[in-house]
Amino acid sequence: MEYHVFNTDKGWVAVLGSVRGLTRVTLPRSSARAALDSLGEAIEQAIPSPERFQDLAKRLQDYFGGHKVSFPDELDLSSATPFQRAVWQVTRQIAYGETRSYSWLAEKVGKPGAARAIGQALSKNPMPIIVPCHRAIGSDGNLCGFSDGLEMKRSLLHLEAAATSPQR
Repeated sequence: MEYHVFNTDKGWVAVLGSVRGLTRVTLPRSSARAALDSLGEAIEQAIPSPERFQDLAKRLQDYFGGHKVSFPDELDLSSATPFQRAVWQVTRQIAYGETRSYSWLAEKVGKPGAARAIGQALSKNPMPIIVPCHRAIGSDGNLCGFSDGLEMKRSLLHLEAAATSPQR
């Protein structure tokens, strides 16, 4: 396992990866230590690798700087259930600056009526932004459920909306 921690316009972010791909990404934290702590116990067996994550770090810095960015990165979802993997893969298809309902995601994974199960799978998402669970909203358009709180979810959606709005 390898990791990298770096600063963005919104705070410190840490990423962790295996030989198969990315395994964890943190949302911005107040310090490098807090970001590393957010990676969990896996960090104890990991080694620093800024070179490996240089491109991803740059894209995340751009993202948190308010720029439209894509994240086609290879993911290591080996610790996820098949259902979680399906939900996270479909969630990755939600375009930057757009939102989709939990019900829409349930339909896409072939489990109509499983919106709550979708929410549970997204609550376990170890790679926010890369798997953009903040783009999942209630079918009534309201924000609901986000591991870092609704204010963070609102902030991320606002950041993307500002980046995609026509300049005056």
